[in-house]
Amino acid sequence: MRIVFAGTPEPALPSLRRLIESPRHDVIAVLTRPDAAAGRRAKPAPSPVARLALDSGIPVLRPERPNSDEFVAELAALAPDACAVVAYGALLRDSLLAVPRHGWINLHFSLLPAWRGAAPVQAAIAAGDTVTGATTFKIEPALDSGPVYGVITETIRPTDTAGDLLERLAISGAELLERTLDGIADGTLTPVPQPAEGVSVAPKVTVDDARVRWDLPAHVVERRIRAVTPNPGAWTMVGDLRIKLGPVTIDETANPLPPGVIRVDRAGVRVGTASQPVLLGLVQPPGKKQMNAADWARGARLDESATAS
Repeated sequence: MRIVFAGTPEPALPSLRRLIESPRHDVIAVLTRPDAAAGRRAKPAPSPVARLALDSGIPVLRPERPNSDEFVAELAALAPDACAVVAYGALLRDSLLAVPRHGWINLHFSLLPAWRGAAPVQAAIAAGDTVTGATTFKIEPALDSGPVYGVITETIRPTDTAGDLLERLAISGAELLERTLDGIADGTLTPVPQPAEGVSVAPKVTVDDARVRWDLPAHVVERRIRAVTPNPGAWTMVGDLRIKLGPVTIDETANPLPPGVIRVDRAGVRVGTASQPVLLGLVQPPGKKQMNAADWARGARLDESATAS
């Protein structure tokens, strides 16, 4: 089939590579978000998907307004049989959805209808789910509600960060997307409506959402930190300094500490929560590289009154 691939960040790369290498499909163009500022100098840079497409000699489409009449006409002129979508990053309207004869086929990183929305992997980890997966479905105007072609499952490991889990799902999901497009081309796959029960929503995680709430139980704090690692990254205030935090460990043996209270000893750096304390792992003070929490605490000369908030 003639495929237009729509995607933007790194998790979309395994799917794009797989479709480029597929003997059954021809990626005729890539649709991605416009170049965005990156790096310290904030110079516009192409998305990871755009870079791979350019390196592969595939035309790249970067419309500011993908639902505009002008772009709809541009896409129609390419005459794609289907559009494959992995984390493109923009809502698609009816006129655009109607262009390919087989529609737009989305790879979404959850077991729909659970965790519809922009951050399904983060939401699954934060909620304490033990199993998640990926789903291919036909896009319709409502958010992630279209009929399903296929699913794969993935165990969420106790120490998984969002980055760890997304990396695995991106690889296994790429195979699912290719098999889905194969089945559509063969006429052997028919999408099945999603059940009405079990719907949950996973909105985009903001920097403010990633601030650690020490007044929550330790297991919730620990999961939430893993859920926002590496992006946007957990953080807390210590005095007037904003400190970034890597994953933490629940200390089951230590005496309780009031929420946010910091204690430093030979075992490491503990912070109190609404239940057990947690041991900090890697931290990153402003303007510095990541370092071991104990090294940071020695340099910061924390005293008994130190708190995180």
